[in-house]
Amino acid sequence: MSAVATGVGLAVPGASAATDLTTYTAEGAAPVDPAARIGKKGLRYLDQATRLALCAARDALNAAGLMTGDARLTAPGGGAPAVAAELLVPAESVAVVVSSNFGNLDSVCEVATTIAADGGTRLLSPVYAPRLSSNVTASEIAIRFGLRGPNLMVCNGPTSGLDAVHWATVLLSAGRARHVLVVGAEPANDVVRRLTGHEHPLDGAAALVLESPAAAAERDAPVLAGLDGYVRTGGLAGCVSALGGAPRAWFAPRQAPVDVLAGVPRHDLEDRWGPASGALGVLQCAAAVGHFAGGGSGPVYAVAGTDTDDAVAGLVLTAPGGAVAGNGGGRA
Repeated sequence: MSAVATGVGLAVPGASAATDLTTYTAEGAAPVDPAARIGKKGLRYLDQATRLALCAARDALNAAGLMTGDARLTAPGGGAPAVAAELLVPAESVAVVVSSNFGNLDSVCEVATTIAADGGTRLLSPVYAPRLSSNVTASEIAIRFGLRGPNLMVCNGPTSGLDAVHWATVLLSAGRARHVLVVGAEPANDVVRRLTGHEHPLDGAAALVLESPAAAAERDAPVLAGLDGYVRTGGLAGCVSALGGAPRAWFAPRQAPVDVLAGVPRHDLEDRWGPASGALGVLQCAAAVGHFAGGGSGPVYAVAGTDTDDAVAGLVLTAPGGAVAGNGGGRA
C-alpha cells in the first residue's frame, strides 16, 4: 500500500467521531464553534473554512501522535494555554495538503463588492490581503502548528478531496515528507448557497494524517486504514472498474446510479452532511476509518464525481493489516 492513515480529526456538526459519519446526520446539530474548540485568538479575520480546518487539523495531529497539547493561542477565558502544544516530530517532515473549492470565496466577494461600491480600494483594510489568497487555509494551518514541510492547496472541483489525498501519497513516495496532514474543508454561507443552489451545504472539515507504512511502524503508530489504488477517469463506471477487486462497501458520489456496484452497501455522505464539494473525498476517507473502527471489513471504495462532471476519482481503502485490492497504480 502507498500510505496508511494514523490520525483523524473532524469539525462536522453532529459528528464527534469517525464512526458517526455513516450513522448520524447534520440535521438539528449545532454548528461547530471554532473558538470553543481551539481558542478565539487569531481567528477573527479568518474565513470559516480555515477556522474549521484548524479544528480538524489539531485533532488529527494529536490523534496521530505527531503533536501533543491543545495548540490554543489562549486558554478558555483568556490567559496562557492550559496545555502548550508541542510538535513531536521534525517540523520539516510534516507536509500540509488542503482541499477546498469555496473556502475563501466569501472574502473575495466581500472585497470585490467593496471595491465596486467605493470605486477603489480606499475602504479596504490591510487585514483583508491574506484572506484573498486561495492558499490561505493551508498556510494558516502550517503557521498555527509550525509545520514546515511542503504546503499545497487543491481546488479541483468534485474530485478535489481525493486528489488531495493522492498528492499526499505522492509527497510520501517521493520522500518530500514523512507525514502529511490532509484537510478537506468547506463553509456554508450565503455566497456558497447562491453559487451552488444548495440550501444546506456542508459547514465542516475533516483531516487525516497519512504516512508510509514504514514511517508508521518506526513510530509504533496505530494504523487506522491503508490507502492505495487511486484512479482518475472520465466516467463513473470506468473509475469503479479501474479500482478492481470486490469492495465490501463504497462511499458513493451524490446521486450515483443504482446499477453501479449494485448490491454493494453504499454510503452517500452528502445526503447526511450536505453537499461537500472539495471536502468530500477527505470526509469519505475519514468515514472509511470509522467503518473499520466499527468492525467493518474491507476493501472499501471512495469515489467522487459523476458522469456529469469533468472527471471521476476513486481510491481503495483497506482495514488495518488488510491487503489492498486495488490496482496500486492510477495517474495524477
